[in-house]
Amino acid sequence: QVQVVESGGGLVQSGGSLRLSCKASGSVFSLYTMAWYRQAPGKQRELVATITSSGTTTYADSMKGRFTISREYAKNLVYLQMNSLRPEDTAVYYCQADCARTLYWGQGTQVTVSS
Repeated sequence: QVQVVESGGGLVQSGGSLRLSCKASGSVFSLYTMAWYRQAPGKQRELVATITSSGTTTYADSMKGRFTISREYAKNLVYLQMNSLRPEDTAVYYCQADCARTLYWGQGTQVTVSS
């Protein structure tokens, strides 16, 4: 069983920045593909960014150039640096760990961007 815990959400003004953190348990964290998703009120959950075990990253089109996903292997941490935030980025952000095709989710962290 892998536990996933997000932190770092909060309230920020439009144009501001936030950095989310995600800690995943397990001694083989380096093998996980990690991802950030988000879900806005009344909308489906959508993929924000992924990072593979080797550090390859992918982003949803609307986040390219504004968001950066990274990982710190020694601490079992994954980050999502979010810059130039917009009100439409308001959502609950979830971290996902893909461990040998088994998916583990955190409880989410709220990000609210005021205009």
